[in-house]
Amino acid sequence: MTTHPLRAGGKPLRADAERTVRTILEAAERVLSGDPTATMEQIAEAARVARTTVHRRFATREALVDALTRWATEQFAAAVDGALSDTAPPLVVLYRVTADVLRVKIGWGFAMTRAGASAEPDIAQVHAEVVEKCDRLFRRARATGLLRADVDVEWARRCYYALIHEVTQGGTADADVDALTTLIVDTLLRGFGSAPASL
Repeated sequence: MTTHPLRAGGKPLRADAERTVRTILEAAERVLSGDPTATMEQIAEAARVARTTVHRRFATREALVDALTRWATEQFAAAVDGALSDTAPPLVVLYRVTADVLRVKIGWGFAMTRAGASAEPDIAQVHAEVVEKCDRLFRRARATGLLRADVDVEWARRCYYALIHEVTQGGTADADVDALTTLIVDTLLRGFGSAPASL
């Protein structure tokens, strides 16, 4: 990322400063999820810090939202990387990566929506890398028989992404991530039909 939200001038922040920035980013996510037009003052109030503290860390509201977007993108990439494995069975990996990604998308919904539409090269690069990793997982799933041999990996991944998108739309703050993960994976692997369609 070009400017890490928890670094100052390229150097890691002190532990107390890092906690303050995290608190501000978490408050910004909560406030902006409810009201995308919320002010820096409202975010400061939600974070229980002085408005000057927010302005000291983020010169403008736009800078704060950009930092929030970068932070969520990093959490998303870390969730994918932490769940992926080339040795665990693809089904286990699929469940794990789905659950971890859902936690980020639900917990950082406002920021993840912005990240998905961002034209910033670093953010686009993260998403491109995640696509490649997902395709690699789906190719392994196809090779091991979890997915049919004739499955188009790109189409399967696009459907998978669409399922994740749908279950994270609105009213998911108290969602049961395990239940949603099972629903997504079951729908991806089994669909709704009782038998393959034939013409």
